[in-house]
Amino acid sequence: MSIFKSFGVNASGMTSERYRMDIISQNVANANTTRTADGTPYRRKIVTFQEKDGNPTQFGTIYARATGQDVGDGVKVGGVYEDEVNEMTKVYDPAHPDADDDGYVWYPNVNIVTEMANMIDSSRAYEANATAFTASKSMAVKGLDIGQA
Repeated sequence: MSIFKSFGVNASGMTSERYRMDIISQNVANANTTRTADGTPYRRKIVTFQEKDGNPTQFGTIYARATGQDVGDGVKVGGVYEDEVNEMTKVYDPAHPDADDDGYVWYPNVNIVTEMANMIDSSRAYEANATAFTASKSMAVKGLDIGQA
């Protein structure tokens, strides 16, 4: 793998994790939103990642895959999906403007503790990519220094 390819891999990881942190922040900000534009409570969003394909038409890429020497080109956001697994929270509050006929209000399926744990995980992954990027940059600079001598 070339040194420049490693820059791209690390940069894609940092970009993806930053996007994940944005979605987690959106979840936290909407933890008490009982009515969105469509009239339903906010539903937690989840980010998925997938491998970047690179350029599948280049001979080098095709050859590397055929010989089993393929090295990934990084990560990209595969999609943002609404959490359909966790149920909404039902709270009795007849004074709330969004209460149903029985006095219950449906709150989003956002758990602040889970979101904060995900934020820490995403932050650490971002830091790991930044550290790897810095190490790659240091190796490139050292190589240039050796070439000058």
